[in-house]
Amino acid sequence: MTTFFDGDSYDTPAHARRFIADRFPLGRLVLIQKIASIVFKSRKLALAGEYHDQEWAESSFACFKTVEGCGGKIHIDGLDNVRNLKKPVVFVANHMSTMETVVLPVLIVPYRKVTFVVKEKLVKGPVFGPVMRSRNPIAIGRVDPRKDLQAVLDGGKKLLEDGTSIIIFPQSTRRDVFRREQFNSLGIKLALHAGVDVVPVALKTDFWSNGKRRTGFGPLQRKLPVYFSFGPPLTPVGRGKEEHMNVVEFIESRLKEWGAAIETDQPG
Repeated sequence: MTTFFDGDSYDTPAHARRFIADRFPLGRLVLIQKIASIVFKSRKLALAGEYHDQEWAESSFACFKTVEGCGGKIHIDGLDNVRNLKKPVVFVANHMSTMETVVLPVLIVPYRKVTFVVKEKLVKGPVFGPVMRSRNPIAIGRVDPRKDLQAVLDGGKKLLEDGTSIIIFPQSTRRDVFRREQFNSLGIKLALHAGVDVVPVALKTDFWSNGKRRTGFGPLQRKLPVYFSFGPPLTPVGRGKEEHMNVVEFIESRLKEWGAAIETDQPG
């Protein structure tokens, strides 16, 4: 498997080149066009049964470089916490934009086989659906919470036992503001059920805003840096309450450091 980053951290070089077309009005359309091109290429490979981990990592890296080409300044730390893992884990992350869905694979896949817990509609979609299905994700409907919980616990345990790590976003949807009461403990429950560790992941990706008309592809906020931070593995014990709070506090502390909007007044 090809690796794309050396060391524990990465920072977009100051001299990183920006796409010429991105400098003009409506330059964000460059991002949409290039990401769409990557997705359609991946879809073609997936339909042919040729979209494997190497291809997933490569397409994710292409998305990563597209963000940089559109003016994104990306900062990553804690990669050694992924690189040094000896067994599958549950990655528990906050969810802010479409970016983490397409960028996290290149940060994890070269070191650990992984998949996502995703909304069912992403698996059934005509364009991205074949790509997502090729990754053998856990699909949930977000209609029946009990059914979703069982799908995550049962499907997740089987995947983890087979050596596949799981990325889960406990928030119900992408959110610019982090509120701990909206961050459930599903990732901890899965880790306890499967007997594996949890790796907290803090991210700030509001550079790529969600938008109102075109969901997931809003205006680019080029003044906002992009951050990804992987914490050390945690081993849930008992009911996992302490570990859940440690995950929340890790994410909150990083978001505060990055100047993100958070609310901590409500009880956790």
